[in-house]
Amino acid sequence: MSAAHHGHGKGPVPDQKPKQFKATLMRLLRYLKPRTLRITIVFIAGIIGTFFTIFAPKVMGDTITVVFEGAYHKLHGSGGGIDFSEVGRMLLFLALLYVISSLFIWLQQFLMASVAQRTVYDLREAVFYKLDRLPLKYFDSHAHGDTISRVANDIDLIGTTLQQSLTQFMTSIITIVGIIVMMLTISPILTLISVVSLPLSIFVIKPFLKKSQRAFGEQQQKLGSLNGHIEEMYTGHQVVKVFNQEEKSIQEFDQENEDLYKASSRAQFISGIIMPIMSFIGNLSYVLISIVGGILVTQRAISVGDIQAFITYTKQFTQPISQTANIANVIQSTVAAAERVFELLDEEEQEKETAVNEIKHTTGAVELDSVAFGYDDHLLMHDLNVSVKPGQTVAIVGPTGAGKTTLINLLMRFYEVNAGRILIDGIDIRDISRNNLREQFGLVLQDTWLFNGTIYDNIAYGKHDATKEEVLAAAKAARADQFIRTLSDGYDTMLNEEGTNISQGQRQLLTIARAILSDSPIMILDEATSSVDTRTEVFIQQAMNHLMQDRTSFVIAHRLSTIQDADVILVMDQGEVIEQGTHEELLEADGFYADLYNSQFNEAS
Repeated sequence: MSAAHHGHGKGPVPDQKPKQFKATLMRLLRYLKPRTLRITIVFIAGIIGTFFTIFAPKVMGDTITVVFEGAYHKLHGSGGGIDFSEVGRMLLFLALLYVISSLFIWLQQFLMASVAQRTVYDLREAVFYKLDRLPLKYFDSHAHGDTISRVANDIDLIGTTLQQSLTQFMTSIITIVGIIVMMLTISPILTLISVVSLPLSIFVIKPFLKKSQRAFGEQQQKLGSLNGHIEEMYTGHQVVKVFNQEEKSIQEFDQENEDLYKASSRAQFISGIIMPIMSFIGNLSYVLISIVGGILVTQRAISVGDIQAFITYTKQFTQPISQTANIANVIQSTVAAAERVFELLDEEEQEKETAVNEIKHTTGAVELDSVAFGYDDHLLMHDLNVSVKPGQTVAIVGPTGAGKTTLINLLMRFYEVNAGRILIDGIDIRDISRNNLREQFGLVLQDTWLFNGTIYDNIAYGKHDATKEEVLAAAKAARADQFIRTLSDGYDTMLNEEGTNISQGQRQLLTIARAILSDSPIMILDEATSSVDTRTEVFIQQAMNHLMQDRTSFVIAHRLSTIQDADVILVMDQGEVIEQGTHEELLEADGFYADLYNSQFNEAS
């Protein structure tokens, strides 16, 4: 299972430019389908809120017309002056419009926030369950930091876009349509001048949008790569310090950070160009409308209030267009992020269950029948045959890369065999559900697996319904109870994620206690006494002997002196079992095992 600790390297990071923009966008929108009713209400609220906002300048223009005409008639002695009561009613109506508009816009934002968060919840849930169904080879071949970036950063970006940019996009479209309608009611000529700026703007910004799409995709790629490096350096910080690689690590971080900075700067620069261009085109249109509008007022074709309202609409017209252009950039980066998430969701899952049998409690008989297996279609094992009787202790020895850990991975179906079969109690393990199969195994690895929580919780992890008495009994059987009680908080002592606030030997005793608590009929032990002192090694060996009692045990042995009493010793080299027998039989054969044993004995002496 050491493979579970692989994959920290950055590895290949896929190109982040959306390969299928439309397909990815449509797939993302399908996640909104369960909330169609709320989105419909959001849309209606946006229309009503925007309508009142758009109608307000017309009312303001009419108010200005009333004031202007009243002042004009009084100045020329042709009327009674300004009708302040009418002006007051119009201003009150104007205030009411803004209040109603604000209420509907608030409703729109409130509902859209719940829609966005629920959609992100569904996405995260889908990704989490997907990770649970992925085979071990995925984690072996993908950088952990990049996967975390997809689960955290990319989904967060999707949520932010849905919550903020989507409502803004909807409002902008409604505003553009509404303003065009209002402008047409005032003056078709001025409307034509204003609308001409729209295709001109689209023509000008189109090339920037394409470049922006690539730039934001690259930004997400660099972010994933940086996260991969940070995660790698954090989890391996002790190794970095031991080999004095801090400077190199910092240099790599600086390079990754610089690459992200450049990619982000490029994306933001291209995105930032769009707004000034839109503003420039909008200002040209504004100047032209002011000149033509002034001429129309002198010809009494429209009123002063109408020209004031139209100028206000002109300013409002360019703003939603600019917002739409900016949102287009955001959508580009969001689609790039969504594509990364969907790539993860589309990863090949472990083979579907075809379980037809269930083992209540195996006797521990294990047989490997003509097993062939290889990574990436390169066969490591060709015709492996092993037969283990119930209660036997099987030691697996061999040089690094011989296939010892691979054999364990196959037993627990972390990988599937390419050919042949593995039998437990005569039943092919492919006919047993993975959960049921793994219930038959207890696992103690050389790399200790401890979680952020108390010592009690870490031991109880081996059995979900364990009582306190069972946990304490397991700790005593593993020779861990004594050191636990010397800690200030005893069993309530909090461990960090790596368990580095207790010693290596103490961590190993806790994992043995966890395995004892699971009470599994088959035990897999990756011997882990090489990095502890002699006294602790004795404790661990005693605990492991207790653990193996009356159980079928597979022991990956590094020190051959510890497995002399094994019932069967499998000697592996390059994926094949080249020798098997007892310790004495293998020494008498004077073959590969004898050479290994004698070399260790000579080194020890």
